[in-house]
Amino acid sequence: MDGRYSSITIKKGEGRLIKSGGLWIYDNEIADIPEGIEDGDIVEVLDFDGYYLGTGFINRKSKICVRLLARRNRVPDIRKLIDLRVANAWEYRKSVTDTSNCRLIFGEADFLPGIVIDRFGDHLVVESNALGIDRLKPMILDSLVKVLKADGINIRGIYERSDAPVRRLEGMEPYKGFIGAEFDTTIGITENGVKYNVDIKDGQKTGFFLDQKYNRLAVQKLCRDKEVLDCFTHTGSFALNAAYGGASHVLAADISETAIAQAKENSELNGFSDRVEFVCTDVFELLPELLSQGRLFDVVILDPPAFTKSRASVKNAARGYKEINLRGMKLVRNNGFLCTCSCSRFMEPDAFYEVIRSAAKDAHKRVRQVEYRTQSPDHPILWDAGDSYYLKFYILQICDEI
Repeated sequence: MDGRYSSITIKKGEGRLIKSGGLWIYDNEIADIPEGIEDGDIVEVLDFDGYYLGTGFINRKSKICVRLLARRNRVPDIRKLIDLRVANAWEYRKSVTDTSNCRLIFGEADFLPGIVIDRFGDHLVVESNALGIDRLKPMILDSLVKVLKADGINIRGIYERSDAPVRRLEGMEPYKGFIGAEFDTTIGITENGVKYNVDIKDGQKTGFFLDQKYNRLAVQKLCRDKEVLDCFTHTGSFALNAAYGGASHVLAADISETAIAQAKENSELNGFSDRVEFVCTDVFELLPELLSQGRLFDVVILDPPAFTKSRASVKNAARGYKEINLRGMKLVRNNGFLCTCSCSRFMEPDAFYEVIRSAAKDAHKRVRQVEYRTQSPDHPILWDAGDSYYLKFYILQICDEI
């Protein structure tokens, strides 16, 4: 993999995305792919006039035909580049977050497109969704384990969760399994003082949503002596942070029986069972039911799954976001708080703001913004690479009616 690589050429007038800082080249932008180049190979990308634009890996099966690993300088040694990327990613995390449980590699935002690696104590979970990075995965993991060991962190096990259907768009089958020796895939962690048992084998994504770490902490600080409603609770993380923060009672709901079972286990683990009540139900049915009962809460938390996974469905998603936010606002006591978010990258920040503003108007509520937050800093947002900015999180005070 070392040395000079075969080159591809993009069409004249194309490549606007990478020229403005992006890392992707789409299939319809490429003028020429020489014979002998195989999908997954590392290639150099040249402009129509031969000017060097970057080095990345190619896959003609994907609409994103080339994902760049480097932009400014040619890459004589891919191993040295991987070591540099991994070392920089680790140094960054040490500077900005608690690293005991965190995302160590975040794809394009760490200039390693198509791969994420999470740390849960002394275990790693890896998700690889691009053919070229899949080939580099052993090298990346080897480098990461060495970097961590140099700081006294000995990784005892690695599990792969590359089971997302998106892999099929790259011509790969979803896969999950151990990399190396087998181990117990239920891992105990502590975050913000709250204990969890994380199922890295069968839980959502890599087992736990690390991106909400500091948003959960912000909610924790709001909840002392408060009555809290946590919608789409999943495995209970916001509900348990509310209880840890001193909430008098938490009602937490999710439609998944498996998630509710895990949430109850986590609640028992923390000794919160007397203050946290879990119900398995559809939130879209629960909210109007609570309204009809005249229930009110001091804090309402809305952490739904992504309502849209494509630009084509954004309008439908907006209606869903508006419905839950409108009903959520009506369930907040005067001067109480609504904590609401969207984790879909296709729901742009301005569009999400407009949805909430419209919901407040229709609910006849005056809204005061307390905080606007995004994902935790171990999920950094790379400007000009829009897919790395996906989580929008508002804490709002719901004041007197208009």
